[in-house]
Amino acid sequence: MTNIAMKAYLRLHLILQDEGQDLIEYALVVALIAFAATVGMSSVASSINLAFSNIGTKITTYVS
Repeated sequence: MTNIAMKAYLRLHLILQDEGQDLIEYALVVALIAFAATVGMSSVASSINLAFSNIGTKITTYVS
């Protein structure tokens, strides 16, 4: 009986250990994506700001 219980415990331990490793890998992937999005947004924000500034300048020129 103890042999069966030991085998069941070892199988459960291996399953839980693999799931924990997968969870860490997913967390690292999410962190990498978040970092890339943050860096990319900085570039996009400056481009959008420049585009709106150009539009504002053209509108001011035509209205005046």
